[in-house]
Amino acid sequence: MKTRRGVVGIESAIVLIAFVVVAAAIAFVVLNSGFQTTEKAKTAITAGLSEASSGLEVAGAATAKGNLTSASIAAYTIPVKLAAGGSSIDISKASTVIRYTSKNVAYDNIYVGPMSNTTFSSVDDAIQQAKDENKITRKPGEGAGPTNTVAIAYFLTNSNNNDVLDAAEQLIVLVIFKDSERPQALDTTRLEVIPTSGSPLTIERVIPPVADTVLKLD
Repeated sequence: MKTRRGVVGIESAIVLIAFVVVAAAIAFVVLNSGFQTTEKAKTAITAGLSEASSGLEVAGAATAKGNLTSASIAAYTIPVKLAAGGSSIDISKASTVIRYTSKNVAYDNIYVGPMSNTTFSSVDDAIQQAKDENKITRKPGEGAGPTNTVAIAYFLTNSNNNDVLDAAEQLIVLVIFKDSERPQALDTTRLEVIPTSGSPLTIERVIPPVADTVLKLD
């Protein structure tokens, strides 16, 4: 009988060790991918929760400036504040978009920015300031009227004189219409305020019969 060496046993052991090493490497890759996926999901959820908590809401009745001669709306205002528990929102021109649509027009962005660190007690005062800051060419009823339909923001309360809407503050969104784009009775206007972070605020109003110079838009 010939004597055989134990080579087969050694080779089997080497192959087994190789399998164990490969299996361990694969397990590490799978676990690492799982941790990365979990971390990405956590980041996405955190970002989503943060965005959800940064929202705007209407803070009262919208008020319109009626033009009796043309039976149309020359301008209107909408009070806005942070939603309950919401984070502060930057309302600067670079950080906010305001879309506008009505029966005859649709604009992707009519926002020309906030007034410079000023609060106003009346719409007429705000419109005058808008002209002084060259945000509109002319006031409604002045000559040919404004060149474009625009949206402007100004504060009713601004505790720290910046372009950030905080929890204790209230903002007014003022829309001034180009004469040929003024909404009339039964027209539906749609305004969408879209900040860089947070949920957009959509406001729809049906224009009532223009029987006065000051109208409430319910």
